[in-house]
Amino acid sequence: MSTSASASGVKSSSSSISKLTRKMTSSSTDTITTSDSNSNHPLSKLLHSFDHSWVNNLSAETQSNREKSKRKSSQDDGISNNIKRPVYNGHWVPTTPDPLRNPRLIIASPQVVNDIGLEYENVHSDEFVKYFSGDVHTAFDDHGDVEGKDVKTWATPYALSIMGKRYTSNCPFGTGDGYGDGRAMSIGEVNNADTTSRYELQLKGAGPTPFCRGADGRAVLRSSIREFLASEAMHYLGISTTRALSLIVSEDGDDENGNGKAGNTSQRPWYSEQNQKNVPTVDDPRLERYSPEQRKQIVAQLNAQTRNDPDVMVEEPNAITCRVAPSFMRVGHIDLFSRRATKNTLSENEIPDKNTPEFKELEDIIWHACFREFPSECYEPFIDDNDILSASKCLLDHSLDGIAAMVAGWVRVGFAQGNFNGDNCLVAGRTMDYGPFGWMEEYHPLFAKWTGSGEHFGFLNQPNAGFANYVMLLSSIMPIIEAYSPSLEEARKYETEMTEKGQQVFQDKLMQELRSKLGFHPEDESADDLWQEVEVLMRESKVDWTLFWRQLTYVEQEFPVGSGSKAYGEMFDVLNASKSHDGLKSPFYEQLDTESRSKFFSWIQQWRETLEVSYDSENYGSSAELCQQDLSEAGGTDEKKITSPAERMRLANPKYVLREWILVDAYTKASTSSIRNPIFPMKKLKSERGDETMIHELFNLIKNPYDEGTDEQDEKYYRRASSEALKKGGVAFMS
Repeated sequence: MSTSASASGVKSSSSSISKLTRKMTSSSTDTITTSDSNSNHPLSKLLHSFDHSWVNNLSAETQSNREKSKRKSSQDDGISNNIKRPVYNGHWVPTTPDPLRNPRLIIASPQVVNDIGLEYENVHSDEFVKYFSGDVHTAFDDHGDVEGKDVKTWATPYALSIMGKRYTSNCPFGTGDGYGDGRAMSIGEVNNADTTSRYELQLKGAGPTPFCRGADGRAVLRSSIREFLASEAMHYLGISTTRALSLIVSEDGDDENGNGKAGNTSQRPWYSEQNQKNVPTVDDPRLERYSPEQRKQIVAQLNAQTRNDPDVMVEEPNAITCRVAPSFMRVGHIDLFSRRATKNTLSENEIPDKNTPEFKELEDIIWHACFREFPSECYEPFIDDNDILSASKCLLDHSLDGIAAMVAGWVRVGFAQGNFNGDNCLVAGRTMDYGPFGWMEEYHPLFAKWTGSGEHFGFLNQPNAGFANYVMLLSSIMPIIEAYSPSLEEARKYETEMTEKGQQVFQDKLMQELRSKLGFHPEDESADDLWQEVEVLMRESKVDWTLFWRQLTYVEQEFPVGSGSKAYGEMFDVLNASKSHDGLKSPFYEQLDTESRSKFFSWIQQWRETLEVSYDSENYGSSAELCQQDLSEAGGTDEKKITSPAERMRLANPKYVLREWILVDAYTKASTSSIRNPIFPMKKLKSERGDETMIHELFNLIKNPYDEGTDEQDEKYYRRASSEALKKGGVAFMS
């Protein structure tokens, strides 16, 4: 199929644009007039800031396809959208959340409350709890503007890809038409008039959607506590993420007539106290034919990859976390509509027909991605000219930077996402889907908590997984690039260039973070050999990732660059936290033998000498020169504003992360279910509600992960995991 040339690129069809251009004025045209009496409603500002761009400007499922889908399930009433069924077209389907019974707010994030335009005092209202526990319509029963209410709820279809390979097997219909989030519903988009920022609100666990593959569409309190705290922790660690607005639990109570009313619960497979890793030691007779070093490596890899399945069923209270983000646009969204737009092409050299409904849906989702994620960069400069070619390329550039920076940030703070498929990768590079995640205790490059992670989602393989997701995004947008480029040859050249660029960007972002952890300027390549060497030492020596880097930061603080100190033995003692009273602050899970100790001692000396040379401004050290260049580009001359190596390390190496044993302790104390903490056996509760104090305590802790914290926080949370925590099911690994 031929394409016509144009100096600025051929533009997309006007039909694709007409719907999207209305977006720019929708806020003003949809505004609802408020009376003074209604302005006192706790959610009044929320109601009047609604602007549901996904629903208003993208396509719903056509009626003919809805009827076709209904014929696939005898249980489908054609209205509710809470039964598993195929969705053949459209960007969204209307849904109705199933409200929690007896909902109660456990915690809300004041910053996120403010972001969406509410006052924190609003969170204690019945209306807030109703709305964010799924009772979205009755939450506004007392609001006078009944006719003007713009409450909408919806779910979205998307496609599955794993490490750059497209799949349909996870779809219950084998076609890819039934894949999407089975228990996440969007309950609105808001435009905060004070900040002009847009946020989408999404409930996780508000009942099944059409994409629910047989489960109940609920989330339990355990997983909801983890999601709330982890998403907020990631934000305060400085890594792009979805946020958590609120955590609401369903509990037993009375109805309006005083009759007993049980809360919602679900049964989930989980781990008994006996379920733990069974990994051989280096003295195991089966390993006798290997050298001591090989034995260490084999045991370390088995320890990192041994993850058992659950062996008991537990009944747990249901809960809902409301997650918030500028957008939840996934790589899988664009992938789905790209597949549909190209389904009738017969060869790689055939450009899809631009005049089909499927191609229009692809154009619309790309324009919407530009609008939601990068409006000033990729939408506003191109929408008036209908220049979707330039907009698409802009989207790919910014998405590359975002995804690469995100996964590099994960490595920096010791985080493994666990299930980094294309559908769990947001186009802008924003962390989401806090399910099988984990912060690493003992370092191993293949670390992951989830039983299904495999090597491809292991800790140091995450940049590779991120790159695979980016390549899938590039592949999904290529039909647009091909259709509107002057020639197919030029389009294919662009694809090759972006693939090669992507590989380099992911590598560069990772190394920049690792150099900062070592105290060097992010662009200073003199740190790279140091990382390669210490990575091997850490893998051989059972090292705690977070403690190692924070203790190394203390070495630089006590023996700063420029001091001329060569007290390497004392530096090692600081690294080893030799003065800690209980030994739990040492990053080493086992006492180092003489050879390992000597290797670390030599590495510290090499690190210090390299750092000194790099920051020697008189001899034009590389980090010193790069810092001066940064200062000059910022228009400054005050060298005191240059970040010192110690401060650079402090800001790169958090002291506090959400270690799993900490989370387990919090959700076990809070839960009234039969689940028990295998590390801290649950004591008999004094009330039916459980103890939620630790949830609030951890929320305060995670707000300042790079600070020293209080003496109590240091004592409780800055320490290694116990040996039990490194082996127990539900702590060391999970399903």
